Amino acid sequence: MSLSFRSVTNYFNVPLDYSLPSSPLISPICPGVVSAGKEEKRLPYLLFLQGGPGFECHRPLESNGWLKRACEDYRVILMDQRGTGLSTPLTAQSMAQLESAKEEASYLQHFRADNIVRDAELIRSFLVPNGEPWSVLGQSYGGFCAITYLSMAPTGLRHVILTGGLPPLDGGCSAEAVYRACFKRVLIQNFKYYERFPQDEEVVREVVLYLAENEGGVTLPSGGRLTPRGLQLLGLSGLGSSGGFERLHYIFERAWDPILVSGAKKQLSYTFLRMYENWLDFGTNPLYAVMQESIYCQAAASKWAAQRVREEMGVQFEALLSARKSAPVLFTGEMVFPWMFDEIAALRPLKEAAYILADKVDWPYLYNKEVLRMNKKQRPPG
Repeated sequence: MSLSFRSVTNYFNVPLDYSLPSSPLISPICPGVVSAGKEEKRLPYLLFLQGGPGFECHRPLESNGWLKRACEDYRVILMDQRGTGLSTPLTAQSMAQLESAKEEASYLQHFRADNIVRDAELIRSFLVPNGEPWSVLGQSYGGFCAITYLSMAPTGLRHVILTGGLPPLDGGCSAEAVYRACFKRVLIQNFKYYERFPQDEEVVREVVLYLAENEGGVTLPSGGRLTPRGLQLLGLSGLGSSGGFERLHYIFERAWDPILVSGAKKQLSYTFLRMYENWLDFGTNPLYAVMQESIYCQAAASKWAAQRVREEMGVQFEALLSARKSAPVLFTGEMVFPWMFDEIAALRPLKEAAYILADKVDWPYLYNKEVLRMNKKQRPPG
């Protein structure tokens, strides 16, 4: 389908740290999208907040889906949240400009929902005529940001629309409770996956046993290490995203190199190893791994909550033990574990900073229940 809208990119400079008058600047990028023929029409603004943390907005290639519908009523702003896309993107390479892990952690602490909201409010004040309020559509983690927005700056909002992202509001660190619930859901999704593709049970077991027999893992194209527990990370989007089961199955279809010579040793294919790394996205989007647990923290440390909850599960998620017992090898879900910063090459340079952030206690509050209670429920136009 051909494009039936027009796009223009808006550039801004905002403080890294809003509490410091002399703070370094970062540069959020906000493409604006409007239906063709409505460029000069006065339309209300809709800010789209992408899921994550640590992922940019996808640039539209076609006029379809939710964006086509939104453009019927709004001028849509696709903001790359700070540290992603074209908004001062953070990678291990760019973070290497900082001199120590302590400096990296100090820098990274400013990339949560509270500052995303401050960026949005500054952008709204420049972009929307007369500083009028705009509407927000929050997808997944974008919904977390939208609730922070309702807590910090509700007067800047006309409507808030959430799609699957409603955060725990209590203070402290809610990550453990979230991951306990998540692991239960992940178990169900694993059973659904193997029900959909029962032949993959044996394939996954074979891969796990192969990794164990090859000194516990094999070298990935990037220089990282694929281990049995690393293989389980494919559930991160495979178990929860649209078409994830099929994509996961197609990866395991490419697991092995063909045997061209009788007696040749069986080995994992380069294609499979490359597909594994491309699936995880940590090379281009390391913020997800570094900041994942901090989104649940308010005046408390996460201390690698997902790993602690995984250990509470006993042997259920022990890949090698399951493979040796001819049981289904279970994939994990939207979780980050400390050993990933050893095994995934793109995350190794950020390991020390990630540990500092995992121990950080003085995270600012993200939600205000009293302010949230004052917001009114109503149906947006259209």
